Amino acid sequence: MLVSMTRIPQSVAIPRTSRPPKLLLWAVAVIVAICSSGFAADRLAMEAMVQATFQGRSVEGAPICWNNDEVNLLGRDGRLWQLDPRQVSAFKQTAAQFHPYSPSEFRAALLRELGGDYEVSGTGHYLVAHPRGQRDRWAERFEDLYRSFVHYFSVRGLQPAMPRFPLVGIVCKDRAEFERRMAVKPTLRNFDRGYASSRAVVEGYYRIDTNRIDLYDMGGGPDSRNWQTNASVLIHEATHQTAFNTGIHSRCSVPPRWLTEGLAMVFEAPGVYDSRNHTQLADRINHERLQTFRQSLASRHRPETLAALIASDDLFRADPLAAYAEAWTVSFFLVENEPARYVKYLKRTAARPPFTPYPATERTADFTTIFGADWRMLHARLLRFVATLP
Repeated sequence: MLVSMTRIPQSVAIPRTSRPPKLLLWAVAVIVAICSSGFAADRLAMEAMVQATFQGRSVEGAPICWNNDEVNLLGRDGRLWQLDPRQVSAFKQTAAQFHPYSPSEFRAALLRELGGDYEVSGTGHYLVAHPRGQRDRWAERFEDLYRSFVHYFSVRGLQPAMPRFPLVGIVCKDRAEFERRMAVKPTLRNFDRGYASSRAVVEGYYRIDTNRIDLYDMGGGPDSRNWQTNASVLIHEATHQTAFNTGIHSRCSVPPRWLTEGLAMVFEAPGVYDSRNHTQLADRINHERLQTFRQSLASRHRPETLAALIASDDLFRADPLAAYAEAWTVSFFLVENEPARYVKYLKRTAARPPFTPYPATERTADFTTIFGADWRMLHARLLRFVATLP
């Protein structure tokens, strides 16, 4: 249950060894269920800002929802925190309204965190930290992908929201630095899923908790094979990040994995991320995923296989290669043949209550409400569509 009040005590101390009383949690902040709307600025502006001290560190931001077991806090840098109230030693109000870091504050914080080997380049919506001297290689590519994403959904009747925070991308100087950052413990206990590049070896990662992309420079110039891999990883992760920051997905009510990964792989095709220069159907196809589906899945794909993908993320754990191929195939089929319903389904999944489980029964119900419950017919249409692709 979410509880709201209109005033926050200026400073409240909590004994480390005792559980804070329920009334203390009620007094933390004005709670508004903002997560499903992409952290819309007009709603966040109403929130008071607090500082919570726990485990020897202080976090400043807006509490967004809680129960007796956890407080969910949105940091000024866009990071999501789940705090155990029993480990919080103090709360205090720091401002009457929530204020995210300004771009200059963000930049300074990133430079302090990463050290002198990095510089931070700003674009319209991004702050990109990268090894010194590599601005031309990275910054504008992030921004180009953002513009392509917004255009893609705008012409389909779904206007993405403006991100509340600068989108942060970190290009690590080498693989070792990337692995060190990837190993940092998530700040979300129950929603700790990240979104890694769809490859056997993880080369990039979008994290829901930090709201950042981490990847690393595999070297080479714009025409090298390594750079093409860089670009592919960047497209996939930037799609995740933009979707989670513009209201297409919600960071606080994580949608089915097939939906998030399928959308990211749809954008990997040049006919999607660069539609002005690639206008044919063949340009919109992710040929790697189509080939895998045709070779490994089409002959044994059944209506119940499709239903299982919709209801559960189990396939991503059991057979990731098959899961990614099926997720792209289903997503591409829907965006090409059922664009209005696909947009409606995105809205439905993004509007779920924050920080709640998404059981198989609800996942199935949400899908069938939009696309119908005739799995046999939908499956037949899917396979016929795949057979027509060049």
